[in-house]
Amino acid sequence: MKAVIRKYRMALLAILAIGLILPIAAQRADNRAYSPIEKEYYVDGKDLAFIRPGLKVAIQRAEIAGETARVTFRIVDDRDVALDRSGIQTPGVVSLNFVLARIKQGERQYTAYTTRMQPNPTTGRLFLQGTADSGGSYAGSADGVYTYTFGTRIPSAEFDPNVTHTVGIYATRDVQEFGLGVYVANAVFDWVPAGRPVSVVRDVVRTETCNAACHDPLAAHGGGSRREVRLCVLCHTPQTTDHVTGNTTDMKVMIHKIHRGANLPSVEAGGRYEIEDGDFTDVKFPRDIRNCEVCHTGGSQSNNYQTQPARAPCGACHDDVNFVTGGNHGLGGAQTSDTQCTVCHSPDTGREFDISVKGAHTIPERSSQLAGVNFEILSVEGTSAGSKPTVTFKITDNKGNLIEPSKMSRFRLGLGGPTNDSTFHVREDAKAATTGRSGYTYQFTTAIPANSKGTFVVAPEGFLDVTLTKVDGSKVTARDSGTNKMFYFGVTDASPVRRRVVVSQAKCNACHEKLQVHSQSRDNLEYCSVCHRPGFTDESERPADKRPAEAMDFKNLIHKIHSGHNLENEFTIYDAGDAENFNKIRFSGDRRNCSKCHEGTSYQLPLPKGLLSTITPRGFFSPTPPTAAACLACHDSLSAAAHAFVNIAPFGEACATCHGQDAEFAVTKVHAR
Repeated sequence: MKAVIRKYRMALLAILAIGLILPIAAQRADNRAYSPIEKEYYVDGKDLAFIRPGLKVAIQRAEIAGETARVTFRIVDDRDVALDRSGIQTPGVVSLNFVLARIKQGERQYTAYTTRMQPNPTTGRLFLQGTADSGGSYAGSADGVYTYTFGTRIPSAEFDPNVTHTVGIYATRDVQEFGLGVYVANAVFDWVPAGRPVSVVRDVVRTETCNAACHDPLAAHGGGSRREVRLCVLCHTPQTTDHVTGNTTDMKVMIHKIHRGANLPSVEAGGRYEIEDGDFTDVKFPRDIRNCEVCHTGGSQSNNYQTQPARAPCGACHDDVNFVTGGNHGLGGAQTSDTQCTVCHSPDTGREFDISVKGAHTIPERSSQLAGVNFEILSVEGTSAGSKPTVTFKITDNKGNLIEPSKMSRFRLGLGGPTNDSTFHVREDAKAATTGRSGYTYQFTTAIPANSKGTFVVAPEGFLDVTLTKVDGSKVTARDSGTNKMFYFGVTDASPVRRRVVVSQAKCNACHEKLQVHSQSRDNLEYCSVCHRPGFTDESERPADKRPAEAMDFKNLIHKIHSGHNLENEFTIYDAGDAENFNKIRFSGDRRNCSKCHEGTSYQLPLPKGLLSTITPRGFFSPTPPTAAACLACHDSLSAAAHAFVNIAPFGEACATCHGQDAEFAVTKVHAR
């Protein structure tokens, strides 16, 4: 990279000699302005001062005069210093694209001025699409300010100066030759050409909502240059149709369909959902799709889904409803417009399971009809190695009323340890627990292994299957689950030592809302790691003709699940003889951002001493030491395995030599974005 920078500097000095260059900050840049997960953090200050990382676009004004539209904007780096869009006077060409649209009188969505007719690759049939402008021209001025004149003409018959107009810019700046990346910036500007204040906008879903929940960041279209929802809606309008499949790419339809993906009624019936070269048939939303507020929050119009129900967005998720014929629309029958939707579907009556928008999306597990299940471990006795622990506990509802274990649909107690890295775990049905002085007691039939040391844990798991009554008198079953509350006790430790925190429950729930697996009976990551221990595989569940077994150690399992379709090798696990393949899972974030899931420095090397090797029967070698087991779960290629293997000795791994936090190829550094 330094050789490239030296070459570039010589060219810039030549320009400087004839007085053409824009002012460049001469002082040494401070890379501490960046975090360790950003590539800029690892660039020398002098090189940073030259490269001037970043890209920001600010739209200053827009106008339409006659049939001509113009927008004036400024491009700057991270320090708000002007950039040269041609990449001559400052490193990196800035590529800019422009979209122009308006919200017509009486409408709630945009209609784009900048459009194209795109042919179907097979039939040649043309489809109208919102798109970026072409054929425009630039006029430059000082301090990074440019004016772009659109190539698209604004027909006088379509121009209404009294409505909201919006210009959007998406831009990239490529500095990969300097060892960094491609910077992306989006900007949106609203105005009313007649000069009145903007009163009508499109503000249903906010970008920050998407990014806070799952996306890291929201990014679409070749290289991910479109990252702002308010930009997306300028092209993804009702007028835009995919030229390959004929599907609409109207935002309110497309996004609902993408997020429901594999659970669309049409897909469950054997169909597919595709847009151009993107196949979303296998997309699985990581939480309950009925929770509309996950996306519809934060914007001034986020409540539109309740107050303005319509056939297109509702029919996007419920795509087995035929509004033309009335098929699957119940008493609503055929509907030729949206004017009658609110007659039946009011926003919220306050009742669950009715046909109001809120009521129809009631999640059974959140129903107010559920009394709640709460577990509390009061004490554990018989905690020495070789003993069979006796657990005293209580189960109550949310009002504090006792629930008998025998009345639970499922109630088990889990026992495992040690907490530094689990080697033992057992679950026993405890519904037959006896009544004690302060609660119920249950003695395990399985003893703590005789050679056990350190700290062990007991945790409850279970649920009540409850029949709920809908407004119309019909019934639905909901699972009222208790949380796995951990009770730690010392076997040889004088005071219990909890397992180290590797992954944050809160970070998981940012995407999953409430992570619950195994019949919704397990929802605590600390408990998961007790069972999904280094020596655990699916051998007991996997048919003999499908072996060897797959590793079920947590660090192998979770990394592989979230890598999904990025894996080079098949990843299928068996549970009760049923196969579940995860190669089609799409992680909505960026896997390089380890801190998206990990807590603190838990992903950095070296790992704590005393961790166990993972049994990996389907890996390139087994057992796999702890560092390699974690890394090879994502980096599952033969070459990655070979690299790890040659750096492993019978007495330990050498990974931290190169990948330790202060080393040249530190985990944080090689994953930096």
